[in-house]
Amino acid sequence: MPDRVRLGAASVTRILELRLGLPLSMFPNTPQEAWQELAPELSPTFWDTVNWHAAVQTWVIEVDGLTVLVDTGVGNGRDRPAMPYLANLDTDFLESLNAAGISPESVDVVVNTHIHTDHVGWNTRRDNDEWVPTFPNARYLMPEADYRYYHPENAEARGPGRSEEHQARLDASRIMFCDSILPVDKAGQIELWSDDYQISDSLRLRPAPGHTPGSSVLWLDAGKPAVFVGDLTHSPMQLHRPTDSCVLDEDFAEAATTRRRVLTEASRRRAAVIPAHYPGHGGMSVVARGDAFQVDDWLEISAL
Repeated sequence: MPDRVRLGAASVTRILELRLGLPLSMFPNTPQEAWQELAPELSPTFWDTVNWHAAVQTWVIEVDGLTVLVDTGVGNGRDRPAMPYLANLDTDFLESLNAAGISPESVDVVVNTHIHTDHVGWNTRRDNDEWVPTFPNARYLMPEADYRYYHPENAEARGPGRSEEHQARLDASRIMFCDSILPVDKAGQIELWSDDYQISDSLRLRPAPGHTPGSSVLWLDAGKPAVFVGDLTHSPMQLHRPTDSCVLDEDFAEAATTRRRVLTEASRRRAAVIPAHYPGHGGMSVVARGDAFQVDDWLEISAL
């Protein structure tokens, strides 16, 4: 099975940067017995007895004459003090992109579903002693709410974090912003948006706040609908328990409300749901079952 799938008139390609195992405790509202109950169906692909499994990947959509990258991973050679497992990477992401027939120069649009370290890293690359845009001909679409929230000049207005770990992530966002956002801004390639944003006939960005203030989803409808949901869901556990949050969410309650809303719409539209971090087949269609959701069918793409 290929790393590329057709969704109507669109071609969708997965580019893997790395795989991670992170503690189950990052889902503080999910009891151990819930992981055990669903283990026969979803383990070991999505979790084991200690860790949940995540893929850091970019989705490339080719439709309407455009090449669109959805999120850009972590990037190489980054200082990430709050997330040492993402620091100073040396991956072959760009080689993988080129192997899929996609050169940096051919990219028309970069979508950052939200401004987090593992979604904006390859916005830039190092050129000698400075960071420059990796995709020189692209428009970089970023949610304005996130741009304002994480901009270093707004750190005081943002207020304190809810815990020491959360505050450490907020403090470290200054570094991320300086190496992955400001160089693109300096180059004049950023386009900030709010509310709905129509990219092309088949692609539309919509707000999906909670994980971050500006978190967004990208709807694709080129004959077979799909929604690229970023970090709306980190694990299939959140399909079965949509009110369970991840510690990386900025607003737990808002994230849960948004998750249920988007998944409900996807279920009604029979749209593929494609998160940023699912291993396995990467995405799925879902059906509503009471207050929860279940996988109806996995995306027809090679499994990780």
